[in-house]
Amino acid sequence: MQTGYELLLPEGLLNYFEVVEVETLEKVIILHLDEKVLSSQENKDNQFISKGFYPPSDIHDFPLRGKSLILRVRRRRWQNKLSGNPYMRDWSVIAGGTHLTAEFAAFLKALS
Repeated sequence: MQTGYELLLPEGLLNYFEVVEVETLEKVIILHLDEKVLSSQENKDNQFISKGFYPPSDIHDFPLRGKSLILRVRRRRWQNKLSGNPYMRDWSVIAGGTHLTAEFAAFLKALS
């Protein structure tokens, strides 16, 4: 089911995250995103367990309706049951060395 968020967020982000809250403040919109549980394909041997969430990270994206847009992302802390080692999904929407989405950073770079 489509929610409309897929039109606003970086492509593929909703494959791994779900919008859990939206805050609309005077000059900013904050979309709270929590990482989804691993799919049966990703956890086919049932070897990873969730150990809660890391502290949230803020990612700035294109302004929306004249307001700053912040994606407040909470990633899950996964642990391999067999080895005890941590596990993280490999996804990257952040431009290196910034707190901006790659698309927004490219847009700003083109303006300069």
